Amino acid sequence: MKKNIAIFASGTGTNAENIIRYFHDSESGVVSLLLSNKVDAPALERARRLGVPCAAFGKEEWASGEAVLSALREAKVDFIVLAGFLLRVPEPLLRAYPGRIVNIHPSLLPKFGGKGMYGGRVHEAVLAAGERESGITIHYINERYDEGGVIFQASCPVSPDDTPETLARRVHELEYRYYPEVIEKLLSE
Repeated sequence: MKKNIAIFASGTGTNAENIIRYFHDSESGVVSLLLSNKVDAPALERARRLGVPCAAFGKEEWASGEAVLSALREAKVDFIVLAGFLLRVPEPLLRAYPGRIVNIHPSLLPKFGGKGMYGGRVHEAVLAAGERESGITIHYINERYDEGGVIFQASCPVSPDDTPETLARRVHELEYRYYPEVIEKLLSE
């Protein structure tokens, strides 16, 4: 039986779009809702264009979790995927979806994770530290940023002449390739 997936996104939504397209004809799941904390997030328009219902909630609504939880229940959501979502998921959602909320982070956690470590900031930190590899971590979420149990990691080399932009491109390739596949496996467990 197909499971309903909700995506939480704050930004451009390229990962969200990739996931929506991946599950369009899937037997295991379908993206039935996209929620954002920003009314002008490009992710919302990407989702609408692909026929996925979406909504944005303000900071207070996210903090309490009540309205978000109501939207998830109305859409009969089984599983939540964070794709560039920058807020901490509130306790009521963690309780309602234990072991069913995952995130992707653009580094090999536990390195370069935590509050404020997202997007270009992560790539800048990786380069400043002189790392020889970076990558992605797909993990369950808990009440602390980037500290939930690791599900999957994939790495890529860091070149001496990399910029945050060139490194980001390689990391994005890993995200687009592996995130939908890992989600699909989790749906069947």
